Amino acid sequence: MKEIWVVDDDDEMRRAISLMLKLLGFNTKHYNNPRPAAEALLAGGRPDMLILDINMPEVTGLDILEFLRRRKVWNDLPVIMLSSEAADVMVDKALKLGADGYVMKPVTIEELEKVIEQAFSHHKMK
Repeated sequence: MKEIWVVDDDDEMRRAISLMLKLLGFNTKHYNNPRPAAEALLAGGRPDMLILDINMPEVTGLDILEFLRRRKVWNDLPVIMLSSEAADVMVDKALKLGADGYVMKPVTIEELEKVIEQAFSHHKMK
């Protein structure tokens, strides 16, 4: 079973997304702060996908995405960005940094499933 890590400082949103992922048949790990998630990756943790909230204090989801994409070992890791910001500038920035998808809050299970399938398909084609 594939494992997806969810990194979001909003407890309610993180729990909701984790529940949706479980209903879709994924194992999940969730982090309320990007630092422990980054530490887990650096220690050898390897999820099948990451879902990163963009707006978090200190270290943003974009910071983590940029860090991952600068290292060859994580270039094949699908990353979906999560945000309440619908600004095209933010979406463009995330995609230019290498995000495989972008989901707006509040998230529906149908939307989440679609973007996950697209991200996995995108990485299979690489």
